[in-house]
Amino acid sequence: MSTQGPTPASFEVTHSVEPAEILVAGFSTFGLAGLTAVDYLANQLDMDATGYVTAAELPAITPFEDGRPRHHTRLFSRRSIGLSVLVNELFVPVWAADPFAEAILEWTGAHGVEEVVVLAGVPVPHGPDEHKAFYVATDDYRDRRLREGSIPPMGGGFLDGINASLVQQGMDTDLKVCVYLTPVHAQAPDVEAAIRLIEVIDTVYDIRIDVTELEAFAGEVQEYYRDLAERVEAAEPAIRPDDRMYM
Repeated sequence: MSTQGPTPASFEVTHSVEPAEILVAGFSTFGLAGLTAVDYLANQLDMDATGYVTAAELPAITPFEDGRPRHHTRLFSRRSIGLSVLVNELFVPVWAADPFAEAILEWTGAHGVEEVVVLAGVPVPHGPDEHKAFYVATDDYRDRRLREGSIPPMGGGFLDGINASLVQQGMDTDLKVCVYLTPVHAQAPDVEAAIRLIEVIDTVYDIRIDVTELEAFAGEVQEYYRDLAERVEAAEPAIRPDDRMYM
């Protein structure tokens, strides 16, 4: 029996416009709250498509709408508000998380990105009073953005996968990194969790995002997101992120 591990994955970023200084990312993980949030941000803020990420040695998906295909991982920007967005619809297993994060970080480092913000949902047991957003952030990000204490820190646990790689880079360099987390339910997409994450971006960056259309927006893509969530849930346990890491 072969003991050889998965073939190393590789990723390449292609872009046509320089990114803004702040990059907000959402990934294809349980509940799809972060992905729903950034997808809505890109649409609501009328951002321009500015690039995409391709992956090798991973099972590929090619999303499409009205017969038109699109890249699974896309970049959007609107420099007038100083914000770029990464929308990642491809499930990235744990063993491919480091090269994926390294490709993103190499690109951000080469193009003047100063802050990387991740929006994510975590399936942890919680009560109604815990329907709020929390943060895990590097010291320099906290000093710049979180001095007023309006957003509580996540109490304890550990990060893994893409989030761990991004935060580790922030700890070791001048890149300011924050992961905003909120409890998420199994339905896909968890619209209420996505709204909480958008409200965090609104609070921290004062962008004034109207969330009244999010319910309708989520309804339009619910069937697609349901299929995407089933892909995440169907992944072998060994390659899925352990989202029970947070307390």
